[in-house]
Amino acid sequence: MDNNQAFQDYMKNMFNINELFEKPEPLKGVRVLEVCYVLLGPAACDYLAEFGAEVIKFEGQKGDQMRFVTPYGFFWRNMSPGMEIENHNKYWVGMHLGNPKAKEIFLELVKKSDVVMDNLTPGRMATWGLSYKELKEINPRIIQLHVSGYGSWGPWTGRTSYDAVAQSMGALSSISGFAERGPIKSGVWIADWIAGLMCSIAVMAALNYRERTGEGQFIDYMQVENVIRWLDWTWLYTFKTGENRPRSGNRDLAICPSDLFDCVDGWIAIAAFTEEEFNGLCKAMNRLDLYEKYADPVVRLKDENAKEILQAIDEWARSKRVGEVEEIGSKYGFAASGVLNTKDVYYSEHCRERGSIQECDDAVYGPMVEPCYPPRLSETPSRLKWSCRPLGFDNEYVFTKILGMKLSKVKKLEEEGVLFKWNPEVPSHCPPDDWDGKRGIKYP
Repeated sequence: MDNNQAFQDYMKNMFNINELFEKPEPLKGVRVLEVCYVLLGPAACDYLAEFGAEVIKFEGQKGDQMRFVTPYGFFWRNMSPGMEIENHNKYWVGMHLGNPKAKEIFLELVKKSDVVMDNLTPGRMATWGLSYKELKEINPRIIQLHVSGYGSWGPWTGRTSYDAVAQSMGALSSISGFAERGPIKSGVWIADWIAGLMCSIAVMAALNYRERTGEGQFIDYMQVENVIRWLDWTWLYTFKTGENRPRSGNRDLAICPSDLFDCVDGWIAIAAFTEEEFNGLCKAMNRLDLYEKYADPVVRLKDENAKEILQAIDEWARSKRVGEVEEIGSKYGFAASGVLNTKDVYYSEHCRERGSIQECDDAVYGPMVEPCYPPRLSETPSRLKWSCRPLGFDNEYVFTKILGMKLSKVKKLEEEGVLFKWNPEVPSHCPPDDWDGKRGIKYP
């Protein structure tokens, strides 16, 4: 066995996906109160929950809007796929914090929690008497994070933002697409997902600070600032040249060649930036004349040179099959990979072996196959324990376990409308039609 194979076997054993549930969770013991809707805030809490935080999600009577956001109006067992993907491992409470009694209960939970997160309209929590000033009076260690499209102050504060708007306002859309066409947005809610990721990092940074000082703090996060932060070399380039970054389609303006090319049976990504990689590509194409002219990576980046190189690769690739180019890339030492579709990735042996795609038997919804949070921790891995839940599904568990309420009091609060559960007339609030009334319920 060669050293590389021995190393891979060692790593595979260290990260054995069959042992996920035998290892501890890094955020176990951290309690998060989530007052979030749509995707931006719930995604942040999802990341924390997959690493073991106890996340309690609060919904008003209409429920999270994502219960109704689903491709082509498709629902699976009353569940919206748009709702499910950012709401793993959470506990579900039906309670509107604008209700005075609900506010009192929420403050009792704050005393026993570590983090409060919301993505409501800036200032909404304050109108309910739940601002950071008020929360820290009853729990000085509390960390509160508010995330919104434009933050809690500034000329844009209070404007409505969705993912497409954030991509546009952060200058991402303007540099995406082909030069001869208009701007284009990402096909997925990328501004929401990455902002959620950055929110979770901010919370962990604040938890670390609190561990050292005992002090909580308020975190204000602006989704558009997050988009701005991704645009790599754009800002220095614009600052120094006075020029906007142009749209360049699939071509990378800072690496050449790095582009997508059309083969006989599909598309392929090819990249070869170092001299060695570019030499290998030129040999494979029988175009060493290009290497003699453009061996220097920086020389290749000049616009007229890059266009000549990319045109040559385009003509070469059009007569090849995707698999053939991949094999040639491995042989000659340049990067070449086919453009995969979602089914390709879903059934990928590599992703299944690594646990990137995890199978789980959800107690409420049954067998599911889903992507997990990507970072791999050898001793404290993330995991998928259960999917999203119907509105108010965990009312009894949360209030009896955490606040020590008697079950009769929880029922009384539900009768008074302070707490509530799913509306039977709204299918996307509800469990599957064949739910037995017991599966998935947590007990104190």
